[in-house]
Amino acid sequence: MAGLTFVMAGGGTGGHVIPAIAVARELCARGHRPLFIGTKTGFEAKLVPAAGFEIEWIEIGGLKNVGFGQTLRTLTQMPVSLARVRRLLGRLKPAAVFSMGGFAAGPVVLAAISRGLSVVVMEPNAMPGLTNRQIGRFVFRALVSFPETERWFPAGRTEITGLPVRAEFFRIAPRIRDGKLNVLITGGSRGSRTLNNAAREAWALLREAPVRLVHQTGVDAYGEIASDFAASGVDGEVRAFIEDMPAAFAEADLVVCRSGAGAVAELAAAAKPSILVPFPFAADDHQRKNAEAMARAGAARLVPDKEMNGARLVEEIHALTERPALLEEMSANARKFAHPDAARRAADVLEEAARVRQPT
Repeated sequence: MAGLTFVMAGGGTGGHVIPAIAVARELCARGHRPLFIGTKTGFEAKLVPAAGFEIEWIEIGGLKNVGFGQTLRTLTQMPVSLARVRRLLGRLKPAAVFSMGGFAAGPVVLAAISRGLSVVVMEPNAMPGLTNRQIGRFVFRALVSFPETERWFPAGRTEITGLPVRAEFFRIAPRIRDGKLNVLITGGSRGSRTLNNAAREAWALLREAPVRLVHQTGVDAYGEIASDFAASGVDGEVRAFIEDMPAAFAEADLVVCRSGAGAVAELAAAAKPSILVPFPFAADDHQRKNAEAMARAGAARLVPDKEMNGARLVEEIHALTERPALLEEMSANARKFAHPDAARRAADVLEEAARVRQPT
C-alpha cells in the first residue's frame, strides 16, 4: 500500500507538532503523502514547513483556560474553519486522519468524522486533552502512553504505543556512578521559575555534598543565575539552553523536570530516574496525572509545584543519594514506559485504517 494521502492534525505547542512530524516522516518513507492542517500562530507554522511538509491553514483558537474574549473568538471561528476543512478533505480525499490533539485539531477531526473518515488519535497524556475527550467515541484507534488513558476511549480501540522520541534517547547506555550524583535540572527551553528558585536555594545546602548539578535555566534567567552560581562553590554548571539534551541525559544519574508528555517519554526512553514537578496550570492538570502515573510505577518521585523549594529539593536528592539501589529500581521502572517504535506503529495503524475504509 503506497501513494495515499494522510491528513495530520494537531498544533499550538511543540509537544503536539513534533510527534506528528515523526509519524509524517514514517509515512513518507512508505511512499505516502502526509499533509498538515494547522494555524499560523502555533508552533506548526515554523516546524512543519522546516521539516519539508505541506500545510494548509485555518484560523482557530483555544477554549481551555482562556478568557471570555478568546472563547467568543474561537466559537466564531469554529464554523468557518469547519467548513474550510470539510472542503479540503473533499478535495484531498485522504485515506485517514491522524490527530495529536490540541485546539488546532478540533475542526479537523470534527470535519473528518462528519465525512466518515477514519481518525487515529495519539494521546500521550494520562488525562486526554479536550479535543480527544470529545471525539473519543468516534476514533478508529487511540494510541496512548498510559493504561489510565484507555478508559476515555471505547473498549478495544486503544493501544499503548507511547510517544515518538528521538532515537538518541533510546541509545543512552546505563550510567556507571563515579562517586557523585549527577543531577540534571531542566524546566524546558524557557526554564521554570519554580525549579530555578529551588536550585538557587539548594546551593548552600549542597556545597559539601557528593552532588554535581547541571542546570538549564532558560535564556531570560541565565545571566543572573550563572553569575551567582559561579560564586556558590557548588560543583557543576549552569546553561541557558542545552542543544544536545540526549547527551545531557546520558551524563545524568537523576533528572529534575516538569512532567509534560514529551519530558516523560524522554525519561522513559533514556531509563532515567526523575523528580517530577508538574506545572500546576497545565490544561486539565495533565502534568500532575502524568507524574502520578510515573510515581505509581516507581519510576519517579512527585513533588507538587507549591512544595518545591531548596530544602525539599535537597531532601529528595539526599534520599536518593543514600539509596543507590532505589535509583537502579527507578531506572528499570522508567524503561517500562519506553516505546521505541511509536512512530512506526502509528503509521501501521493509519495504513490499517485506510484498508478498512478502502478495502483492496
